[in-house]
Amino acid sequence: MKCAVAECHCRWVMALVACFMLRVLPAAVAGETNANWPLPQAKPEDVGLKSDVLAKIRPRMEQFVADGEIAGAVTLLARKGKIVHWEAVGWADLDAKIPMQKDSLFQIASMTKPITATGLMILVDRGKVNLDDPVTKYLPEFAEIKVNGKPLEKPLLVRHLLTHTSGLTGSQRTETTLAETVTKLARGGLTFQPGERWAYSPGLTVCGRIIEVVSGQSYDEFLRREIFQPLRMKDTTFVPAGGQQSRLARAYQRTPEGKLVPGGGAIWLIEDAGVRAPNPSGGLYSTAADLVRFYQMILNGGELEGVRILSSGAVAVMTRVHTGDLVTGFTPGNGWGLGWCVVREPQGVTQMLSPGTFGHGGAFGTQGWIDPQRKMIVILLVQRTNFPNSDGSPVREVFQELAVAALAQ
Repeated sequence: MKCAVAECHCRWVMALVACFMLRVLPAAVAGETNANWPLPQAKPEDVGLKSDVLAKIRPRMEQFVADGEIAGAVTLLARKGKIVHWEAVGWADLDAKIPMQKDSLFQIASMTKPITATGLMILVDRGKVNLDDPVTKYLPEFAEIKVNGKPLEKPLLVRHLLTHTSGLTGSQRTETTLAETVTKLARGGLTFQPGERWAYSPGLTVCGRIIEVVSGQSYDEFLRREIFQPLRMKDTTFVPAGGQQSRLARAYQRTPEGKLVPGGGAIWLIEDAGVRAPNPSGGLYSTAADLVRFYQMILNGGELEGVRILSSGAVAVMTRVHTGDLVTGFTPGNGWGLGWCVVREPQGVTQMLSPGTFGHGGAFGTQGWIDPQRKMIVILLVQRTNFPNSDGSPVREVFQELAVAALAQ
């Protein structure tokens, strides 16, 4: 009898607790979300910026829309851990006249690469991978790889994959699995000796497969558990689902007549979602809100809101130049870190940025850059496929110019 009473009392207490969880905690979480999601927001003057200068960003982006340069854009600027500008202009879908929203979802293409590199560096932090290990330690498929039909003069190392100095060639498109993908890449051989030159490559795709082999998890599941969930990056995914589909920004190309039409180069990145293996070189979709949380974690030295993703040492190694005097990247004056482009000598589209600024662009014109000297993050999200050079686009240049011009002297 006593057991029955005790069991009944226990169930009553559990029901009461459940009621409290359902009614009270969601309100608390909602309050936190409104106040601090994705980061705390502040007036520009509170972090040393000028409101009147930042106010010019929106009309300049709207002019790019009016001129048919882009269909729409989301711009976000954060400084000292706080968001001071976050706006959406134009259209997510021109034909359907669906306005761009601040939470619109974008295919971020090669902006995936620094996230993949972060995943691999988590394993480096844990002592499970060494940057100077030969790739064959994890992937025996590379044991017989040749350089233009000739033997290797020195080993192909993990760090070569991260810095685009591996000599790998071939498409950055994945096959059905990452295992199949790296087998195909290994058969393709190398075009130069590892470390000899810089050439943009599917090296980060191979890193994704190393993550699978070492962790025992699928590449996308590893990122979800180790990065996206801890950082509450709720919209970062390889396959948009459910309500995310209605928030997708459509990709457009500009015709010679200056008209924006759907499709264009690299559109396979969108078509492959859910069909081929998740692409470590360029398969992610994300939002400005999610990306600023990832970038703030990196700017903080690997930690955000008490959650540590990487050691500060790992972040420092990732974000310094590893390519010496090699010519790298798609704009002048850059070097390459581990998965990141690093500004060595600011010039052209990077002239307003501090030396040591690091980031990455994507095939559809998306850009994300971190200026550690100024404690500033700039995020530009657009979906245009045929910029002559998406890293050197006038949209990126204008946004960065205004962000830096807003700094109080």
